[in-house]
Amino acid sequence: MNRLGIMGGTFDPIHYGHLVGAEMARSKFNLSKVLFIPSGTPPHKDRSDISAAGLRYEMIERAIQDNPAFDISAIELERKGPSYTVDTLRVLREDWPDHELYFITGSDVLCEIFSWHEVEEILKMTEFIGAARPGFDASDFLLKVHQEHPEAQGRIHYLEVPALAISSTDIRARVKLGEPIRYLLPEPVRLFIQDHGLYTEEGSAL
Repeated sequence: MNRLGIMGGTFDPIHYGHLVGAEMARSKFNLSKVLFIPSGTPPHKDRSDISAAGLRYEMIERAIQDNPAFDISAIELERKGPSYTVDTLRVLREDWPDHELYFITGSDVLCEIFSWHEVEEILKMTEFIGAARPGFDASDFLLKVHQEHPEAQGRIHYLEVPALAISSTDIRARVKLGEPIRYLLPEPVRLFIQDHGLYTEEGSAL
């Protein structure tokens, strides 16, 4: 079967860590396409200042425009109420019936998946690729999976991604302080942030 990669997140903003992780996962796991899915109302986020859905969507469009293997879906942005991964996967299973699903996420998020809504159903529908910084020690988590979650055996994979030292949180903080963000994310995204005055009330030059 073909394999579809799913890259979910708030992407506020999208940066090279996301893009490098998606491309490395695509290559290593032979994914035919990676679908970026910006979250609507993420139940696990306590930020009240998440950028508007349309802005985050447009930043992703600008970031992936030169990669034919990358695409974007507004499925979660169009859904009202909390956006649960299990609901998204159910729709994708229907829309991509001839594809195996691979959910790409950060290793820090991966360690929390067993607290997700309907995680048992999630594990039936997708395998997970945990993108981690080099040197990240996953041994404790994998041991816990082996001991407590036998149903997840062989469905969780780790992938080292050097660019994951970059984070959206750090980029937002840099913008607020008027510090440079060039080369942390694609230039079209940096210019979009600058033009729309995102992440700072003063509209500091980036």
